[in-house]
Amino acid sequence: MAGKSKVLIIGGTGYIGKFIVEASVKEGHPTFALVRESTVSDPVKGKVIENFKNLGVQLLYGDLYDHESLVKAINQVDVVISAVGNFQLADQVKIIAAIKEAGNVKRFFPSEFGNDVDRVHAVEPAKSAFALKAQIRRTIEAEGIPYTYVPCNCFAGYFLPTLAQPGATAPPRDKVVVLGNGNAEAVFNNEVDIGTYTIKAVDDARTLNKILFIRPPKNTYSFNELVALWEKLIGKSLEKTYVSEEQLLKQIQESPIPMNVVLAISHSIFVKGDHTNFEIDPSFGYEASELYPDVKYTTVEEYLSRFV
Repeated sequence: MAGKSKVLIIGGTGYIGKFIVEASVKEGHPTFALVRESTVSDPVKGKVIENFKNLGVQLLYGDLYDHESLVKAINQVDVVISAVGNFQLADQVKIIAAIKEAGNVKRFFPSEFGNDVDRVHAVEPAKSAFALKAQIRRTIEAEGIPYTYVPCNCFAGYFLPTLAQPGATAPPRDKVVVLGNGNAEAVFNNEVDIGTYTIKAVDDARTLNKILFIRPPKNTYSFNELVALWEKLIGKSLEKTYVSEEQLLKQIQESPIPMNVVLAISHSIFVKGDHTNFEIDPSFGYEASELYPDVKYTTVEEYLSRFV
């Protein structure tokens, strides 16, 4: 156990944060979670915190908006991982300021966990959301803080149970809507694996000041291939409706929040192919399943099989 970095997760009770906290413990890191005192009594998040305690996670009481508590928490660790949600992305400058003041952090992972924001071709309103994450990257770099960025592409739990069909609660059995021509390749990763790969990078010199792309070959599918896989699993053909890029752009403009954001992100992923339309070069990053071949990741086929 000796020699493993102490890890602080900020936003650990959130959607992806829970998986990162659990992976950190499992990988043998002394694991800390920054929590607000009010969160402990929250009916839903209170249960998450109970689970953290049972795992041996050390809770540090503090708040993103309380600079002193942030510095105090950061002083106790080596690595800081932010998993804050969309509404707090811009406020990560507060974490950056606290890391700068503490002066002891070996690595910072800002809240990414989506597309690689420096390599997207997005339209509004997704464009601004991605630009915000890119701005956080530039601030980290300007401050000289050591970093790793982890674009994990699609959360399997968000996209696969419905095959990315808006408003659906189960995978389609009769009809399916395909955006664009369905040939752009996207990547779908199980949240447990996202947590594991993120933590694997913590003490890995290869990922220092680099991007860790989670793009395993068995989880990379065009939408047409994804539909074909699902058809194979259920032994039935679906009726397909193709939505042209032009139609989709019109829908984005006419939809209310948050539907317009969801559609704009889908446009980036499924029409522009922003997960896979570039080569990963060692000058800026590495692919996780290549760096960590020992991780037995859940494949898209295994994941979808649960819903048959």
